[in-house]
Amino acid sequence: MIADFWFDPSCPYTWLTSRWLVKVTEVRPVEVRWHVLSLAVLNEGREDDPEGDPEGYLWVPARIAAVVADRYGQETLGRFYTALWTTGDNDDWIGDLRTALTATGLPAELADAGLTDEHDHLVRASHAEGMALMGGESGTPVIAVSGAGEDRVVFFGPVISQVPEGEQAGRLWDGTLLVAGTPHFHELKGLPHEEPRLP
Repeated sequence: MIADFWFDPSCPYTWLTSRWLVKVTEVRPVEVRWHVLSLAVLNEGREDDPEGDPEGYLWVPARIAAVVADRYGQETLGRFYTALWTTGDNDDWIGDLRTALTATGLPAELADAGLTDEHDHLVRASHAEGMALMGGESGTPVIAVSGAGEDRVVFFGPVISQVPEGEQAGRLWDGTLLVAGTPHFHELKGLPHEEPRLP
């Protein structure tokens, strides 16, 4: 099975879902492919500011991630995403962008791409691809699974506050595919959000 994973690199809940998906690959025959989705694009034109980002900082990591994907491919994007959350001094959010690029073996100067709109078309194109699979607007992440049956299974989430381990990760995967792959299924919601428990 192939799981195409669209993510905003700055969202802590999405980061936890991504780590769950990595755990899934240890207990199920799943390969992950990484793609950029952008909360900055998603929230354009809204009167409210659900992400609390009046300065537009959320564009910065999304732009860099999109350039990494464009120039170095989705596997390198996945490594950069991991480094973004696991290198440097980041107790509750992403780390230093240059440090993450260097840890991935990429030029630190790629961080400059985050400060210009020159590559916004890459962000928008990847974002639009993920949103189109959902049939409209959604949040982050979006996962599209090929090889789980005749049709591609596409869903938002799951939103989790802690990363399940081992077979628990596998069971969540099995259940999510079962529910999301059911014809005419639309939505399922759990308890109110807890604060993300970042590993």
